[in-house]
Amino acid sequence: MIDVVGIGDDGWAGLDEVRRGLVAGAATLIGGRRHLDLVADHAPHADLVAWPSPLRPGLEALLEARGDAVILASGDPLRSGIGTTLVDLLGPESVRVLPAVGSDVLARARQGWSAEETVVVTAVGRDLRAVLPHLAPRARLVVLCSTGEDAARLGRLLTENGWGATMLTARWHLGGAEEGARSERADAFTATTPDLVVVCVEARSDDPVTAAAAGPVPGRPEDFIDHDGQLTKRDVRAGALARLRPAPGAHLWDLGAGNGSVALEWCLAVDRATATCVERDAARAARITANAQALGLAGRVDVVVGDTTTTDLSAFPVADAVFVGGGLDPDLLARAWSSLRPGARLVAHAVTLEGESALLDLHARTGGELTRTSIERAVTLGRFLSWTPARAVVQLAVTRTDPEDQP
Repeated sequence: MIDVVGIGDDGWAGLDEVRRGLVAGAATLIGGRRHLDLVADHAPHADLVAWPSPLRPGLEALLEARGDAVILASGDPLRSGIGTTLVDLLGPESVRVLPAVGSDVLARARQGWSAEETVVVTAVGRDLRAVLPHLAPRARLVVLCSTGEDAARLGRLLTENGWGATMLTARWHLGGAEEGARSERADAFTATTPDLVVVCVEARSDDPVTAAAAGPVPGRPEDFIDHDGQLTKRDVRAGALARLRPAPGAHLWDLGAGNGSVALEWCLAVDRATATCVERDAARAARITANAQALGLAGRVDVVVGDTTTTDLSAFPVADAVFVGGGLDPDLLARAWSSLRPGARLVAHAVTLEGESALLDLHARTGGELTRTSIERAVTLGRFLSWTPARAVVQLAVTRTDPEDQP
């Protein structure tokens, strides 16, 4: 059993008797140099060992050599901390976590924000654009930062994306003797703060178009991403995602992804959702990756350049849902369906008679819901408006319930 002791910026004074006993009685203390310095005077007989660098490659060997060690970590060790890494490495039954009050909790307390109305986003060692999917009018975020430059960087990022009116409050050294704060609009926040900083975000936009397009509900305007016209249009896309049912941590295969609109909205809809996109056009595949990064989805969208008719689907992470929007043929549908576990969902679109025939054939064997959607938009015709129809889209939506059911 490895004990992981959370410690705040108030050091020894903030530890309760249980955590003090573990630290004082440890033969070895492992942690960051700052944490070790906070308790060194109270553990005079302990061997103080700083984390290896790089951390993960040297961690297992260090723990094997120091099996009786007590680990020191910032605040809540399971909030973007070493506790999560240790549980992943050793298993939850081998790690006992004794948390302190985390910086995100202290920041909310200073702001007077409830936990229920606040989203915590970590940018520690990560791209600050991870904040972007959470922006909506009146959203409240606590952003965990890596350095004192992050508050100003966040201000620039928000301003570039139409959220310059957002109020940012940077708070540093929370709970310690050097605690401080600074509040400004995002478009005016240029100061570098001390390290150990979190930024409280009250999202506001001066641009009504930006504000109206925010939020997790699918069906964003086509220009929410860079594209060359090859994408599922918003009304049809919203219907597809309503049947794909994004869920936290769920994985989507987007086969024939085009510019990735379905996969990207799948990931934007809920936290931790991920996707694998297969797209044969290399330029479009690169555009999907660039769009994912611009939307703050880096690391959540994997792009495979290849033809859906020959790509090995078994090499992908297990799918909770599959969308087939391009390159539809009977063999692809059969392989996609046979790859699904019970409870997983398939949604496929066709705009050609051949594709429609493939969907009808699969539906005859699997059941599900067949729909045909026709969208008309009002466009200018001389001095008047006239309805202009888009191609009708036939959709098959089906959930796999029988593990033995093969098409």
